[in-house]
Amino acid sequence: MKATPHVPPYNFTDLLLDAVCVVDRDGYFLFVSAASEKIFGYKPDEMIGKPMIDFVYPGDRDRTLNAVTEILNGEHKPHFENRYVRKDGKIVHIMWSARWSESEQVRVAVARDVTERKRSESMQAAVYAISEAANSPGNLNALFQRIHAVVDDLLLATNFMVGLYDAEKNELSFPYCAHPYNDTSPSNRVPEIIVKQVIHTGRSLLLTPETIAAVFPALVFEAGPKTLNWLIAPIKSTNGMIGALLVMSSDNNMRFTEQDRELLQFVSIQVAAAIERKRMLSRLEYMAQFDQLTHLPNRTLFLDRLQNALIIARREQKMLAVFYLDLDKFKQVNDTFGHATGDQLLYAVSHRLSLCVRESDTVGRIGGDEFVILANHIKHTGDVDVIKNKIRAALSQPYNLEKAQLQIFPSIGCAIYPDHGENESELIHYADCAMYQAKKEQMSLSVTSNP
Repeated sequence: MKATPHVPPYNFTDLLLDAVCVVDRDGYFLFVSAASEKIFGYKPDEMIGKPMIDFVYPGDRDRTLNAVTEILNGEHKPHFENRYVRKDGKIVHIMWSARWSESEQVRVAVARDVTERKRSESMQAAVYAISEAANSPGNLNALFQRIHAVVDDLLLATNFMVGLYDAEKNELSFPYCAHPYNDTSPSNRVPEIIVKQVIHTGRSLLLTPETIAAVFPALVFEAGPKTLNWLIAPIKSTNGMIGALLVMSSDNNMRFTEQDRELLQFVSIQVAAAIERKRMLSRLEYMAQFDQLTHLPNRTLFLDRLQNALIIARREQKMLAVFYLDLDKFKQVNDTFGHATGDQLLYAVSHRLSLCVRESDTVGRIGGDEFVILANHIKHTGDVDVIKNKIRAALSQPYNLEKAQLQIFPSIGCAIYPDHGENESELIHYADCAMYQAKKEQMSLSVTSNP
């Protein structure tokens, strides 16, 4: 009879790459296989007897406890995912297959490290999210809010800042700040110092409590929280350095890694393209609505504001006025002194007109030397003459330009809603005709006074 070979008392669960965990009803580890050290960073005896929930990333604890309740009620959880904080402070993504053993009164679960898969998925999602935000309506602040959500998902960084650098002015600003610093604190210059360093070198930084003093003078951080971890990545465009992303970890048990630094650098590349696109769209939008010389609203934007003002005037049964004006003998200025001088004159006129009206009013340039003004909430028809005289007096003062000292006079026409029109076309037309009538009368007076 063949003898039965002696088998040493091995624990075969120690051969598994996945960690096997046994937890009692109260949530304490009863058994953890050897693979836990590779996955969680703790040896089995460092976890056994400890509450399972203490190892879970704080942001996932409520969701994890809800899943535990469902398992205790007999539900099998074959693909539940959450995040754990490793012993070294790194975050690890775990996929669990767990079930409750009623006979043993324990929860048995197998843990698989899916951090790399989640990281890859998150990077793909980040590219899509940032690209979508760059092409969505909204300003840069809306873009930065979306980027913050992406960075928080990737790096668990609720403390996030965006620094933008103006190379021409050599100025650094922080248009988006979500961080724990108080503006009155002496430490509020810490992010500025760090970001300036990254912008100057063009290289990303990983700063930890152990390395931060070696990179920056220790005195800089005397007033600041020395326990924070910092990640900073430059934002580089094809035109040069435009800023930096900065994330901070305020949890002493969590540490950023070199992989995290590479992730933020990856995000910053996408952010640079998104910022450039937002800026381009903003420039195109501005060009479509504003006059490039005077920076006043153009015809399209002026008519849009006039339409909105008319809606309010009809609803509230109030008056408004539209002024139409041009500059007498402006062509002679261009012919005599050149178009550059003519442009300087137009810019000066636009500035004076803006000073003649209230903030609620609109001054627009609709072409050549023709300007329009929308005056809201006119209480009396006599107010129109007051505004007209104010404009005439302001524009008739001498202009000291680079190549000429000029005095030029405006011709002004006006239309009042609802007396002279019900819509924007009727009001503009009436004011235009009134302006040409005023010009004819002025020319007639000029001829009469100079026989």
